[in-house]
Amino acid sequence: MDVQVQEELLTTSSPRVLVATAVPVERDAVAEALASPAEEVALPGVSLRRTGAFDLLAAGVGPALAAASAACALTAAALQGAPYDLVVCAGIAGGFAPDAPVGSLVVADDILVADLGAQTPDGFLPVTALGFGTVNHRPPQPLVREVAAATGALTGTVLTVSTVTGSAARAAELRARHPRALAEAMEGFGVAEAAAAHGVPVLEIRAVSNPVGPRDRAAWRIGDALTALTEGFGKLAPVLEGWNPA
Repeated sequence: MDVQVQEELLTTSSPRVLVATAVPVERDAVAEALASPAEEVALPGVSLRRTGAFDLLAAGVGPALAAASAACALTAAALQGAPYDLVVCAGIAGGFAPDAPVGSLVVADDILVADLGAQTPDGFLPVTALGFGTVNHRPPQPLVREVAAATGALTGTVLTVSTVTGSAARAAELRARHPRALAEAMEGFGVAEAAAAHGVPVLEIRAVSNPVGPRDRAAWRIGDALTALTEGFGKLAPVLEGWNPA
């Protein structure tokens, strides 16, 4: 990193924020909400776009690749002496009807992996029941409340899955196990695991593009969801810029 750039990052009054999306179109939707011009930054293993206090990363689809990419960015920042203060997982998602309709925003007060564990004759056992790991990460609750107030987002559990739900039966099963679930996506828990390894708090915000359940491409509203993501992040950015992580 250029010495001057590093000094600017270290002296900025705003928290440094890593925003991880799955794919470039989501990253670009976030970038549209930010006033500062973006600078391309190449790091070992990943590249990101830096705009003001925000580094935008298209981390890849699924929890494993998202975790690996976020970990690369977090490690590079730490080694450069300018660690992040917050990681935000952002993008579009499926929403559990009727609580999270298409076009709505959801901010997670709990980021939970729904399919990490074992299937048994008596049902699903989370990995924690097997004596391993963790299944959820809790974002800073005061920040969640502040973000929800600023953006109008719904608050609840956002599930991370490795296989997107494609049937009404699966949607009902997930909702029965996780009655507070509002949305389903594929990256949040992976990004949260990487953030936790670095001791950095995490936030997840999603714009709903389709109902969770049978795959009906005619019902998807990806463009509307990306617009909602841009509008939501436009209201979210000032909250994060003024947030005190201490």
